Amino acid sequence: MIQAILAQLDNGISALQTLLYVDVVQPFFYRVGLMGYDEDTYDALYWVIIGALQVSVTYLALRPLEALRPAETWHDRKALRADVIYTWIAKLGIINTAFFFMLQPLFNHWQSLMVIHYVPNTDLDSIWPGVTDQPVVSFLIYLVVLDFAGYWYHRWQHRFGVWWELHAVHHSQQQMSLWADDRNHFLDDIIQAAFFAAISLFIGVQPTQFVVLVAVGNFMQSVQHVNARLPYGWLLERLIVSPIFHRRHHAVGYGHEGTRYGCNFGVLFPWWDMIFRTASWNRRVEPTGIRDQLPAPHGVGRAYGQGLLAQQWLAFGRIVERVRGRRTYGSASS
Repeated sequence: MIQAILAQLDNGISALQTLLYVDVVQPFFYRVGLMGYDEDTYDALYWVIIGALQVSVTYLALRPLEALRPAETWHDRKALRADVIYTWIAKLGIINTAFFFMLQPLFNHWQSLMVIHYVPNTDLDSIWPGVTDQPVVSFLIYLVVLDFAGYWYHRWQHRFGVWWELHAVHHSQQQMSLWADDRNHFLDDIIQAAFFAAISLFIGVQPTQFVVLVAVGNFMQSVQHVNARLPYGWLLERLIVSPIFHRRHHAVGYGHEGTRYGCNFGVLFPWWDMIFRTASWNRRVEPTGIRDQLPAPHGVGRAYGQGLLAQQWLAFGRIVERVRGRRTYGSASS
């Protein structure tokens, strides 16, 4: 049933992809002399359509919840403008796609070498023929494996000072919303895209599966950042990351300054936080942001930038300070 629905959805997107390519992209490329890029552009159109659908569905599903059941009252809606731009850039999936397809020939070569030297195949869906190679089962396996990798990737973002300065762009938003998930430094996005593309190819994720995995993960993370009170209950919030669980991660003084290097690092599932004892189940709606953003005496009033370009540039300035030893990862300055 699920497989049939996904197949129909894929067919519909593919038809729209072909229509846009033939009627819009190809004539334009022919006119400006860019036909050498037409094949790559055709492939990228699939991601663009998926991204536009993601943004539309996410907004229609989550924005009413923010209006009807807000977790907090926003004081400045202008602070969300940069996040909307981040979302459109990220959801188009250009960075993820580029790394996936650029790395694929390399991993195909490695897999050929593995066969030659009798090294076992790394395709996880071949572990139990007839079971793990079923589309839904293999999808869930890949989702869990990538989420485990995502948990550690997230912890490393908080563990290493220079890396934290890039990730701080994400944490500097003091008004959580459905748009906040994609507020990241572009250099961090590139590192993350390479990291997950490499793992996906290594464990045997196919391109079509990769598209769906990214889409599902993106939607779930948008839900986590939504400014709404959602009744997950004791059981559900221990199965998937809830907005209040993730908000604790963003809370000033807790998420990235509490349990040594923080708490609630889980990307989609809280299981890893529970296993590695980094989970905090406090349900209070805490102020979000970074401590040194706060005015004195609680912080130092550091500016993290209101616009996208300012946020990107100021991160490099903080990295320079840290490299020069003028900035540390202590509770007073991180």
